[in-house]
Amino acid sequence: MEGSTVNKRKYLAGVAAASALVLGLAGCSGDRSGGGGDDAEGGLVGVSMPSQQLERWIADGNNVQSELEELGYDVDLQYANDDIATQISQLENMITSGAKALIIASIDGTTLTSVLQQAADADIPVIAYDRLILGSENVDYYTTFDNFAVGEQQATSLLTGLGVLDASGADTGEVGPFNIEVFAGSPDDNNATFFWDGAMSVLQPYMESGVVVVPSGQTAFEQAATPGWLAENAQDRMENLLTIIGDTKLDAVLAPNDGLASGIIAALSSGGYAGDIPVITGQDADVGGVKAIISGEQYSTIFKDTRLLGAQAVEMVQAILNGEKPEVNDTKTYDNGEKVVPSFLLESQVVTLDNYEDILIGGGYYEASDLE
Repeated sequence: MEGSTVNKRKYLAGVAAASALVLGLAGCSGDRSGGGGDDAEGGLVGVSMPSQQLERWIADGNNVQSELEELGYDVDLQYANDDIATQISQLENMITSGAKALIIASIDGTTLTSVLQQAADADIPVIAYDRLILGSENVDYYTTFDNFAVGEQQATSLLTGLGVLDASGADTGEVGPFNIEVFAGSPDDNNATFFWDGAMSVLQPYMESGVVVVPSGQTAFEQAATPGWLAENAQDRMENLLTIIGDTKLDAVLAPNDGLASGIIAALSSGGYAGDIPVITGQDADVGGVKAIISGEQYSTIFKDTRLLGAQAVEMVQAILNGEKPEVNDTKTYDNGEKVVPSFLLESQVVTLDNYEDILIGGGYYEASDLE
């Protein structure tokens, strides 16, 4: 794929750091070729996204569609509105319509076994997009960000916001104690456990030493999980936590994405913290999250460049349908219960008030007017 139009577009899009976002490459063969050869050109590719409720999935879908169409593919892009039965039905329609490949960001990675068997029976390769599909051997490749590292970045930025770590990540000697509460993503999203495990690997030593304290005592994933990644669920839990901890003043909240951060901020604002919001983390660098950083309500977010993720998924499709082996850089981490899915991981970046202009505007992801 060296010198391909996709790679050129990634460069011309202004993502000059693309090479730095890729971990070491290693080849790995997939399960199916989808027919391969020149016949792949102009075929139909099905793209299944979970929802239009989050800004990021709209951006992901648009990016993947435009990349595929520039390469001459027809694209059936569908959003399932977070309804599992709808996603399954949409995938079945893509299969019967003759899709040559499927790119799937699953709602619940455990529910697609039957429809993926239909895809396998039709010799249609499947690429799991950002969310690992579980319990099926019929997942050929997976492309995502290093989600454990995302969690590490969230926790590190929280500690930096508290002054426990400096900008380089070194301990400052600050002993606290700082009161924090922790949130996790949706329990049906495999990525949520990676984010959580990464964050807790950083926070746990500081919790054990007493530098940070979780006054509610809710430090298990099951207690912190937020069903459906819904902001209203995060808001409800934050309101309950404020009741539990009473007069204890919070210094920070670990929020695993910008949508949940917005719900947490709403609860804090109405719960006595208006104008004095604790350090709040996030993820996705969506417009609302970045505006919250600019206004001082949110401390940080994690930027995962969906342009690169979309381009990588498209490169995988292009390689498979041309009878080639897609590039991967991880063949050990992502076990879906039936197989270790060969994966391509991208790196993410911590965004704060200090660097959002350089990373997001300078990198061409947003115009300055988008954030006004």
